[in-house]
Amino acid sequence: MKIKLSNGLRPLLLGALLLGNSTLATSALAEVRPLDRIVAIVDNDVIMKSQLDQRINEVLQTIEKRGAELPPQEVMQQQVLERLITENLQLQLGERSGIRISDEELNQALGTIAQRNNLTLEQFRAALANDGLSLEAAREQIRREMVISRVRQQRVADRIQVSNQEVQNFLSSDLGKLQLSEEYHLGNILIPLPEGADAQTIQHAERAALDTYQQLQGGADFSQLAVSRSASENALEGGDMGWRKAAQLPPPFDSLVGDLAIGQVTEPVRTPAGFILLKLLDKRGGEHLVRDEVHVRHILIKPSAIRSSEETRRLVERLRQRILNGEDFGELAKSFSEDPGSALNGGDLNWIDPNALVPEFRAVMADSANGQLSEPFETAYGWHILEVLGRRATDASEAFREQQAVNLLRNRKYDEELQTWLRQIRDEAYVEIKL
Repeated sequence: MKIKLSNGLRPLLLGALLLGNSTLATSALAEVRPLDRIVAIVDNDVIMKSQLDQRINEVLQTIEKRGAELPPQEVMQQQVLERLITENLQLQLGERSGIRISDEELNQALGTIAQRNNLTLEQFRAALANDGLSLEAAREQIRREMVISRVRQQRVADRIQVSNQEVQNFLSSDLGKLQLSEEYHLGNILIPLPEGADAQTIQHAERAALDTYQQLQGGADFSQLAVSRSASENALEGGDMGWRKAAQLPPPFDSLVGDLAIGQVTEPVRTPAGFILLKLLDKRGGEHLVRDEVHVRHILIKPSAIRSSEETRRLVERLRQRILNGEDFGELAKSFSEDPGSALNGGDLNWIDPNALVPEFRAVMADSANGQLSEPFETAYGWHILEVLGRRATDASEAFREQQAVNLLRNRKYDEELQTWLRQIRDEAYVEIKL
């Protein structure tokens, strides 16, 4: 049985869990094995040759499953090593920030994957074993992905601001009026440019981008060229960006994508990160404007240098017990909550689209009945308790449109900010390649 993984976990898990079922051969003589060695020093950590080889094998298997032609070994090695370096830096940031993923959270993530495949956890375990996959490796990869996601929330998402004027300008634009129309499944190829690139470097990158475009026009495989040439974070997944609305794309792609037919590719466009080509893989939606909304309030307490995550959880549990004992939720939120956007309103988030919330918050909210006080739970922002005050289905009202505009503008800024931030932490890190 083949396991269908979520979009967020699929790219790495499809490869990272393919560990095989090899056994040690018995022999009267001791088996000679090559020693592992360091291939890169990354700040306070190292990447071993065994890690690089394992990830290369995982990626190669993923590419073969897609039926794409394999890139040259040296190209693959460089791409994979850069991916490992970037991941390692983010995991080190998570470690220094005190981000921890509990066994309960890992079990919940595994349970979600099993549920999406219509399996019990035991059936899921058996299916993994049948495919030669290790449950322990799956748990570790999920843990890494969750840590990286939370690091990005802390370092990237939190510093993105969208003003009321930006929202109104967007809603007044032709693009804003079409924000709830179609979604696009996109792929991208990024030919990179270093900061402060000179004219010769820019010309070289532009020629490479034009050559890539011409090859694509001649029928070359997009995913293969993405693996071998792209510097984008999703290069090893064939450049697959997933589903996006036009408004989530930075200019000029927000307007270009609407003119593409499925299968077409944009000409190279110069951006701060380099020259980018987009391919339209598919499109959908646009017909449903009614959305579910939830009226919810919460209390957020954040871990700090003097309060560990576990101490924070216990504080939230005490606040929950005080509410159950009859104290007013709103008054406690005003006194204790560290969410600046809702604390003064007694923790009230008002009517909100669940899709505007982080997955952990959304999941607990979905499982909570109206008027029910949740158990403490953790997100990238800290520890919460919440209470659902009501649910409704609503048309695209003005308030709803404004919230959607905020989300779309944040997503647009997030993509740009993420690439800038990843390049920044890579440039500022001490990295010594030992290959």
